[in-house]
Amino acid sequence: MHFADIIPQLWPSLIWPLIRLIFFISIGLLIANFIESLNWTGKIATLARPLIRFGNLSDTAGASFSMALFSGVSANTMLSEAYEKKQILKKELILSNLFNSLPTYFLHLPTVFFITAPLIKGAAIIYVGLTFSAAIFRTVSIVILSRFLLVPIDRKPPTVEKVADPVHKKIDWQGALKKSWKRFKKRIRKIIRFTVPIYILIFFMHRAGIFTVLEKGMADYLSFLPWLTPQSMGIITLHVAAEFTAGLAVAGALLQEGSMNYREVVLALVVGNVLSSPVRAIRHQFPYYAGIFQPKIAAELILYNQIFRVGSLILMACIYFVITL
Repeated sequence: MHFADIIPQLWPSLIWPLIRLIFFISIGLLIANFIESLNWTGKIATLARPLIRFGNLSDTAGASFSMALFSGVSANTMLSEAYEKKQILKKELILSNLFNSLPTYFLHLPTVFFITAPLIKGAAIIYVGLTFSAAIFRTVSIVILSRFLLVPIDRKPPTVEKVADPVHKKIDWQGALKKSWKRFKKRIRKIIRFTVPIYILIFFMHRAGIFTVLEKGMADYLSFLPWLTPQSMGIITLHVAAEFTAGLAVAGALLQEGSMNYREVVLALVVGNVLSSPVRAIRHQFPYYAGIFQPKIAAELILYNQIFRVGSLILMACIYFVITL
């Protein structure tokens, strides 16, 4: 594609999405800073307190878990701020980010269900059930891992500050807003410095066809899954090379014609989900993560997220495959 062909796409495909991304990151940053300025972290963490106490996680992790039900940006901003202030160590940053798998799933659950249900009908319940079970499995696994990998809160070294420390001075709303705005101005410069160039780079890589080649390459090498039907290949290819709804549309048509049953459709969608996850994480997740965390840490977090996400989906798919034989 020539550069002249790209110019008409700059506003709808690059500039406007980038403005929206920065806007939502900014809102999330302001909310996270405001909550911390009011010392509400401990209160918000109450929702997840049994889990964070069992997993030796801090109130920051609990507050981030609760915020992830409403805003993934705010949740991740909380973790990033706490890590930079040395309130949590890198190990807890990674575990806390992974811990947010379940609320992040809930955030997108209505959209996923109401897209899948009209197209694949009863198979939507099974597919959503498998992805939901995978999210629960990830959260439970992280809590158990944290139990063994993190030291209890009362035995943590003094360099790791306790966010919900009762000695924190109370602050009124006006003071909290002032403090939040001051932190926001300092942080947003760094976010823009990293997010904008990375987002632009990803945009031109996509227009150059790099991601399309990667996605189609993955879709072409499915011979190692002999139990997939020929019809499944079309669903998976579109899921990987195009988008989720394209694969769903094909699945719905094949179900309607009686060419595939619920089991075959569900397994094809899970395989498509697994194969498309890594490339889509780089294309969509990395630009926004690199604005909140340091780029190196952002890459690590995405890598661990993908390992756990793909692993849990494969596990649930295998269980479903076996029990439906």
